[in-house]
Amino acid sequence: MAEIIVALDFASADDAMSMVDLLGTEGDFYKVGLELYTRAGPEIVRSLTQTGRRVFLDLKLHDIPNTVVGGVSAAAALGVELLTVHCSGGRAMLEAAADAAAGRLGLIGVTLLTSLATEDIEAVWGRSGANIGDEVLRLGALAREAGLSGVVASGSEVARLKSELGADFKVVTPGIRPAGSDVADQARVVTPAAAAASGSDYLVVGRPVTRAEDPAAALRAIREEAA
Repeated sequence: MAEIIVALDFASADDAMSMVDLLGTEGDFYKVGLELYTRAGPEIVRSLTQTGRRVFLDLKLHDIPNTVVGGVSAAAALGVELLTVHCSGGRAMLEAAADAAAGRLGLIGVTLLTSLATEDIEAVWGRSGANIGDEVLRLGALAREAGLSGVVASGSEVARLKSELGADFKVVTPGIRPAGSDVADQARVVTPAAAAASGSDYLVVGRPVTRAEDPAAALRAIREEAA
C-alpha cells in the first residue's frame, strides 16, 4: 500500500509544526522542501525526527559531484529517510551521491518536474517532439543504473517505470489531487486511487490537505481513496 507524504509547504517552522501536531499520526512522512528549509534550516528537520516523524527532504540537489556528496552526508546526519537529487545532474553526480547515501538514506532522483509539459522540454533542452514518458523512463533508467533507490515521477508514468525498471525501484508521485479538486500549478496530476493502482510507492500531497478546513479528515479521505 502506498505511503502518504504530507508536503509542509509553509513559510515558518511554527506553522509547519502546528500542521504536524494537527495531523498527528495520520501522515506516514513529512516533506520539507526548498522554502521551508531555506527559512527554518536543518532545525526543522531535527524537530521532526526528534518527535519520531519520518522526513522526505526535497532539496533536488544538482551540482558538481563533490558538493552533492557533502549535501547527502549532511542530510543523512540529520536523520532524513529520503532525499532528492536531479537526474539531470549526470551519471557521475548520481553515482557519487548513491555511494554517499548507501545504507544511510534513500536517494530519489527527480526526472521531470510535474509542472513541465512537452513544450517545456523543447524550450529548455531543445528536443523537438520529445515524449514525456520516454524522457522520464530514460532518466529513470539512468538513476537505477547509478544506484539510486527510486525516482520522482507523475502517476501517468509509474506503470511503465515499474514494468521496465523493476517493481522494487521506488516511485514517489507528486501532483496528487483528489477527484474534482483544483490542479493549481501542476501540469501532470493524478488522483490518489489512480496513483496507487499504477504502483506508486509514495504519494505526495500538499494543498489538498494543508489548506483543507479539516486537514486530518482530508488526509484520511485521501488515504481511503488510495486504498
